[in-house]
This record gives sequence, structure tokens and C-alpha cells, in this order.
Amino acid sequence: MALRWKQGRVVRALALIVGMASAGTALAETDFDPATHPQVRAMLDTLSARGLSQQQLDEAMRDAVYRPQVLQAMGHAAEHRLRWDQYRDIFIQPDRVAQGVAFLQQHREALARAQREYGVPPEVIVAILGVETRYGEHKGSHRVLDSLSTLAFHHPTRGDFFRRELMAFLTITLGQGVDPASRYGSYAGAMGYPQFIPTSYQAYAVDFDGDGLKDLWNDPTDAIGSIGNYFSEHGWRRGQAVLVEASGPATPPAQLAFNQTEPPATRVSALAAAGIRPTAGSLAPDDKVMPLVLDYADGHVRYVLGLDNFYVITRYNHSHLYAMAVATLAQRIQLALEAAGT
Repeated sequence: MALRWKQGRVVRALALIVGMASAGTALAETDFDPATHPQVRAMLDTLSARGLSQQQLDEAMRDAVYRPQVLQAMGHAAEHRLRWDQYRDIFIQPDRVAQGVAFLQQHREALARAQREYGVPPEVIVAILGVETRYGEHKGSHRVLDSLSTLAFHHPTRGDFFRRELMAFLTITLGQGVDPASRYGSYAGAMGYPQFIPTSYQAYAVDFDGDGLKDLWNDPTDAIGSIGNYFSEHGWRRGQAVLVEASGPATPPAQLAFNQTEPPATRVSALAAAGIRPTAGSLAPDDKVMPLVLDYADGHVRYVLGLDNFYVITRYNHSHLYAMAVATLAQRIQLALEAAGT
């Protein structure tokens, strides 16, 4: 492993030198060199005190590259700018449903075990993977080291958060004997099949196939178990539905707070008083739900009542649109399985 790491570092260094020489430019200043960056030095000293190799830490951060496009991408997440029908159409297509069915069938045993151990249905775990990485096809094209370093030391408001994530990332990779510069993920530093951020990787990843390694980059079985564990630790309720459809007025009542991804707190009776009523299920007047209103291009709205498990999905991504996409994809996968008789 150490030899491959050194060889990879030499290849990258030669490629950088050749590329810059051909462009007639001088070598760029390294943005995160601990020898010249006091905040980086302090962070690495903390990690070194925890037992990580000072030399490997220094080499890793000298490899990190500032990526301004990462900061730009942080402000343009789809959850902040799309209607529900626009967001839905990104993730809910026949081919993604068909791929989800195939993935579920291929990993049926691991998914069944995850349901037994954690209570999370297979279609929900598969839907998370479908939304996050299209079942492992698209795990991200950004070097995690670059993304997290950029956010840790250049984000205007969340630097402390991302420094913790960078420290966790270095701990994970160096602890596994992996070159930190070799791992790719999202622009925000999410990684592997399930797109866990590093602190979630540390807290919730499990070795579900028993090979001695918690590998979310390459092992779908570990990813399946880790998602189940994540949901279980966040309060998933075994056997409970995720949401209930509802009817309501053409214009959402102003006195109600919709799409707040907080624990269900609105009583069904309060919704009924505003003209919103469940159209399925067996909710009692005192039951608490998360009222959602989803908008469409033609101006009509759809009412949905999120239950406790809907809230748990929002712990993965704090957007009601994200949770709706996961719930919808899970439902479509389950319906396709039933139609196929499997």
C-alpha cells in the first residue's frame, strides 16, 4: 500500500510539472502547506497527537489544491431552487426505477439482513443509493481532499464544520492505509456508495460483510448495512409508513408552517381545522405529522403528511424535496417488484 501511494504521488508530481511547463507557467503556490499555513499546522498537530503519522499528514495537505468552484457549487444546490416536479424529474425515471429493482434483486440477501437488524425496508435503502449515486455509478468527480480543504479554510461561515470533516477524512483514509488524494466524492466531501460525509462514515459505517474493513467506496454490502445503521440510529420506526397523502385547499393555509424538516409536531386535528385531511392510513386526531405542500408547474399543489420515518430520511439530507424523492423512488421500486412478481 505504501509503495503504491509513493508511486502515485510521483506520477501526480511529474504530471503537474509537465503540464505547467507546457503551459509556460510557474509552479503555483501550495495553498495548504502546513509549513506556511498556521491553521493547517494546528489542525495536523491535533491529529498527530491522536496517533496519526505527522509525515503522512504533512504530505497529504501539501497535495491539497484550492478549488474555488467548490465554494460556488455550495450556493447552487438543487434543493434551494427547484419546484417539486422539477426536483422529482431528476431522480424518478423508469430507468432509475429499473436499475433499483435490479440492484435490490442482486443484493437481496444483504438487504433482507439489514431489514432484520435495523428495521429499514430494502426499497428505502436502495432508494437512498439510487438518489445519491445511481446505485454506485456516480460517486463523485471531486477529490475529497481538495473539496474539504477548500471548504475548511475558505468557506465564509462553515469553516469549523468542514475542518472537522477534513480531520475525520484524514483519520479514515490514513487509518485504512489509503492515500487521501486518491479518494473522490461530491463537491461537499460526501463519499462512496451512500455519500456519507466523513464524520458520518466514522459514526455509522459498518463492516456488513465481515471482511474486517468498513469500505463504503467499493463495497455495496457495507453501504447497505451502513445506511440501515444510520437510519436506525436516527430513530427509524420499524413497520411504520413514511408518509400519508392528504387533500386540502387550492391555496395553502397561511397559518400553518409547511415543509419544515423538524420532528413531526402538527396535530392532525389542527390540519383538519385548516381543511387538510389525510386520504389514506389511520391517523388519529392527536397524531403529530410534518405537513408538506408540493408545488407543480401548472400552479396546483399536493399535500403530504410526513411521519416520523420521513423525518428520519431528512437526517440524511435536510431537504423535504430530497426525502420526497427517496420516498417516491422507494415506492416505485416496490411497485415494480410487485408487478414483476418478485
